[in-house]
Formats: sequence, C-alpha cells, structure tokens
Amino acid sequence: MTRITIPRLREMQAAGEPIVMVTAYDYPGARAAERAGVDMVLVGDSGAQVVLGHDSTVAITTDELLVLSQAVRRGTQTAFMVSDVAFGTTESSDAQAIETAVRFVKEAGADAVKLEGGNAARLSRIRAIVDAGIPVVGHIGLTPQTATALGGLRAQGRTEASAARLVVEALGVQEAGAFCMVVEAVPSEITAVLREALDIPIIGIGAGPAEGQVLVLHDLLGVTEGRTAKFVKSYGTVGADTTEAIAAYAAEVRSAAFPGPEHGYAATPEAVAAARAALD
Repeated sequence: MTRITIPRLREMQAAGEPIVMVTAYDYPGARAAERAGVDMVLVGDSGAQVVLGHDSTVAITTDELLVLSQAVRRGTQTAFMVSDVAFGTTESSDAQAIETAVRFVKEAGADAVKLEGGNAARLSRIRAIVDAGIPVVGHIGLTPQTATALGGLRAQGRTEASAARLVVEALGVQEAGAFCMVVEAVPSEITAVLREALDIPIIGIGAGPAEGQVLVLHDLLGVTEGRTAKFVKSYGTVGADTTEAIAAYAAEVRSAAFPGPEHGYAATPEAVAAARAALD
C-alpha cells in the first residue's frame, strides 16, 4: 500500500473518498491500524485517559506523548501519523509552539501535529508552525484541553452564538494554514455548513457526515470502562475478552493446570546431575 501523504488526502477529498482516522498509542495498536488499512493515525492526548489513567487530557506531558508517538511511528509505515501537542506547550508564544512541534517531527517522526482551538492566539500558533514547515491539523468544536472554559465536555454549535463562532473559527484555522480539521461534538447540520465553507477536509468525531471520521481506538474496541460519549460506537469486545482470558489464566495457575509439560524445556540427565552436584 502506498504511504498516505497530504496530496493523497486532498485527492481523496476531491474524489469523495472517505478518510479513515483512528487513534493509536503504542506499537501493537499502530500495527493493527496498519493491517486494517486506515488512512490516518492520531496519537491523541486522549492517551492521558485511556492509557495513563488520568481523568482528563490536560495531564499528559510532551515527553509522554513523544514516547507514545515514537512507538506508533515504529508500527506505522503507510498511514499518515498526526501527534497531539500537550496542553501548556504552545500557549505561551509562537516560538514555544514551534519548538514543541519540531520535537514531534524530529524525535517521533510525526507527519503533522494537531492543535485545538481557533481564537486569535491559536491562529498565530498555527501560522508559526506551518511557516516553520510543519503541517498542522486544526481542531474545533468540543476542545477537551479547554473544556472547562466551554462549560464541560458538551456539544458545541447548538446555539446561535456558538454556531456562528464555529464558522468563524473554522475559516480562521483554514486561513492560518491547517491542511485538515477535526470537528468534535457538533450537530451534523452545523458540520454541513462548515463543509460548504471550507476547502480543507473535515474529520468528524460526533459531528455527523464529513470527509472523514475518527474514533478513539479503545472506544471502538470496547476497552473503555464506564460511560462513553454519545458518538462512540463499539465494534468489538476486546475489553471483556481480555478480562476473560486473564481470568482463565489465573484459574489455571491456581489449579496447577498451567504450566503443563508442553510449556517447559527438557534437560539432559547429565545436566540434572551436574545441578545436584553443584548443590552438594
């Protein structure tokens, strides 16, 4: 399979070919995504929750995201790899944003970085990173890193003011140089308006039909515990299957059914005798 590039993504958009994106946080997840033939892999800051056990995405650090991104890069040969940047690592200045983005390209081999938000400061950061030669994926709608300012993890674009703000932000993010945009938790009718307004592809997550879709790997595999977002669809029972497999292993260990003779290695009588002689 040919490696996915930005020109290829533009071709897919022009041809009406849906873009498939999934998150990944380690080598096995990246390999599974590769075998499944996805177009884009996102090393999301959602790893803070689904991998590291934090309550929100803001807890993850650049160093932690770099470790995850490096593992995903080793497992990804064809999919286009995007890395989230950690909260607090681009907010101070354009120079800080460039420095952070460069680390993901140089240390993890990211094809692009993703920044949340579309206010004036965020647009300045996007321009600076793009001017430095690093592709940027925008992210508007529900932006988990700043969810507190939005009133929590809730859908955006449901009021007149919010819908109008999303259009302005989307146009700004595009003008700033983002080649692609994630739109999260937005009514499909508003996404349709955004699609009319934008030239770049939209990757939706809880935003209805768009040029592409993204889901968190652990959500679609059925690994995530507890309540998931309304837009999540589970395509597997990996979480339950994993628990069942570990429980079966534990039961066999406790009953001495495992390990059996077939799981061990044979020693020659001479080796056994030498071991006993050493004991003496």
